[in-house]
Amino acid sequence: MADQDEDKDNKTEEPTERKLRKAREKGDVASSKEAGNVMAVLSLFAITAFVLPSVSAPLAGVFRNVLESAGQVHVGTDLSGLRDLGAVSWKVLRGVGILLGPLMALMVIGALAGVALQGEVVVASERLKPKWSKISPISGFKRLFSLAAFVEFFKSVTKVLLVGVIAGWVVLNAVGQIWQTQGLVPEMVTDFIRAEAARMLLITLALVSVIAVADILWKRFDHRRKQRMSMKEIKDEVKETEGDPLIRSKRMNIRRERARQRLAQAVPRATVVLTNPTHFAVALKYENGVDMAPVCVAKGADLLAARIRELAKENEIPMVENRPLARALHDVAELDRPIPVEHWEAVAAIIGYIMDLERNIRRTPPEGSSLREDA
Repeated sequence: MADQDEDKDNKTEEPTERKLRKAREKGDVASSKEAGNVMAVLSLFAITAFVLPSVSAPLAGVFRNVLESAGQVHVGTDLSGLRDLGAVSWKVLRGVGILLGPLMALMVIGALAGVALQGEVVVASERLKPKWSKISPISGFKRLFSLAAFVEFFKSVTKVLLVGVIAGWVVLNAVGQIWQTQGLVPEMVTDFIRAEAARMLLITLALVSVIAVADILWKRFDHRRKQRMSMKEIKDEVKETEGDPLIRSKRMNIRRERARQRLAQAVPRATVVLTNPTHFAVALKYENGVDMAPVCVAKGADLLAARIRELAKENEIPMVENRPLARALHDVAELDRPIPVEHWEAVAAIIGYIMDLERNIRRTPPEGSSLREDA
């Protein structure tokens, strides 16, 4: 238990991509409610400033028509009366729905935009599962006095104070303008109130936007802080994803041993080994009348190239230094396959030179090539 507590307190390492991906699968992502509040205020401002002026008069007309025709509507009894009431209600609801449709559309767009502002949308069934930690008094007490709870409290108090100050300032200013306005008639009050409400919403929008940006940055920082890992967790994750280091080491040793065995069998069959001169080595086999083209039987770089040269020397396989050709064949040649056709001519010249040497015919090596003296 002591080791577990110590490991929990030592979560100082940045989370791995696997840890973050698992958190996303569980629905644990950085999410700020303030983005939704910003879009809600923006929607209210757009409705107040742009939609209400165009729908207020037609909306009032719908209700005026209902009131004016109230005495002319005949409502029967029994089922016919219900049909009559349904027809009147449908007429009113249809007129109101047509006029208020843009308002509902703005609210829906604002809600979707608030989600999009988070930068990441995750739908996880894990969130719907009941958890004891959500109803546990101890867990609730810890959440109540956590750093996140303090930030939320401070943020809520700040918003209430700011909005209260803005509302008070706008109301006092509006009342002062009403008292100073000469010739104010009741018909002007509605437009005046709407303009002052839009003004208050615009100022509020600017302030809550600042709060939302700060909150989004804080949520992302806090989420990443909560996902931090200890060195033990990182080691356990490496073991889980890549296997135990001892097993991996054994597998690598087995692969190296198999590679050495393969080289020990392949290089002695080679006709020539091309080098570059120490970084790359390519062993080629060509048997006249059997192979259509030279076949790459072994290739390697650095330590593997050194091993190929060592085996070639032990088995008296000619080694020819040709830097560009060795590098090119190392990149494109496939093991136990004929070399690409574009290299046939250059390799054929080298193999012809080697065959002449075996027949004691001394001549100048092909251009760019030289026989290694340690061969």
